[in-house]
Amino acid sequence: MEILIFILIGAAAGWLAGLIMKGGGFGLLGNIIVGIVGGFLGGWLTRILGFSNGGGLGWQILVSVLGACLLLFIISLFKK
Repeated sequence: MEILIFILIGAAAGWLAGLIMKGGGFGLLGNIIVGIVGGFLGGWLTRILGFSNGGGLGWQILVSVLGACLLLFIISLFKK
């Protein structure tokens, strides 16, 4: 059940990041992948920067969206 929640959070985070970054989305499957990788990236960055883990679903989505936005920004640098 946890893997399904992880995929759903990744999908939501990737979709939101695609909207925020305007045209940075990669379709449903691509957004899921970007959201999941962004979740790992965001979690890693929050630990390094010393932010405490809120532990709730909202915190997980926020961190995943921020990580996915950062990932989309990095990808856009290489796309040009």
